[in-house]
Amino acid sequence: MSRMPNSSTPGVQDSVWIASWQRVARRIRVPLGFLTALIYLFDLWRQAPRPAAVAWSLVLVLPGLWMRAYASGYVKKNRELTQTGPYAFTRNPLYLGSMLMAAGFTLALLSWPVALVIGLGFTAIYVPVIASEERFLRAAFPGFDAYCRRVPRLIPRLTPGTPPLHRGLPSTNEKVTGAAGSFSVSLYLQHREYNAAIGAALLYLSLLFLRPAMEAILHGAR
Repeated sequence: MSRMPNSSTPGVQDSVWIASWQRVARRIRVPLGFLTALIYLFDLWRQAPRPAAVAWSLVLVLPGLWMRAYASGYVKKNRELTQTGPYAFTRNPLYLGSMLMAAGFTLALLSWPVALVIGLGFTAIYVPVIASEERFLRAAFPGFDAYCRRVPRLIPRLTPGTPPLHRGLPSTNEKVTGAAGSFSVSLYLQHREYNAAIGAALLYLSLLFLRPAMEAILHGAR
C-alpha cells in the first residue's frame, strides 16, 4: 500500500508554503498598487523629474518593453513548453521585462520610497507566482526539468539553451514540446501586449506633463 504524504513531506511543505504565500500576494497586490501610485504622485508633486533621469530610464524601459513583446509572440500559455525565442535564454522573459520596466520608471522618478515598495511588491507577488507556474509546468510537461537545467529561471544566459532535438541530437529521455517556432504577431495581439507600450507611454506623459498640469490647476483655483 502506498503511503499518503503528510505535512512533514518536503513536497507537501513546499506546496503549503506556496499556497499560503499566493493568498498573501493576492491580498496585498491591490493595496500595494494604490500605495505605489500615491507615493509616485506625492514624489512627483514634491520634486520635478530630472530630464537626465527620465532619459536614462529608457535604457531599462525600452528593453523591458521589447522583451515582453518578443516573449508574447512565442508563448502559448498552458498549451506547450515554449523553449525558443527569449525562452531559450531565460525561463521568465515576461517577468524579467516587467522588472526592467519597473526599475526604469523608478530611476526616472529617483524615489527611494517608490523603489522600496516596488521591490517588496515584486518579491511578494512574483516569487509565489513563478513557483506555482513551475509546479504546473513540471507536472504538465515531462521535459521541464531538462529545460530548467539548460535555461536559468530569471537572469538570462548569454547563449541560447537549445533543446537536444533542436541541435540535431536524438533524445529518448526528454519530450521536447515547443522546441521549434518563430515570433507570431497573432500571439502578440492575442496577449494584448501592446497594452504595456500604451501604459509606458502614459507614464512618461505623466512624468513630463502631470506636474505642470497640477500646478496650473492649483494656481487657477487661487
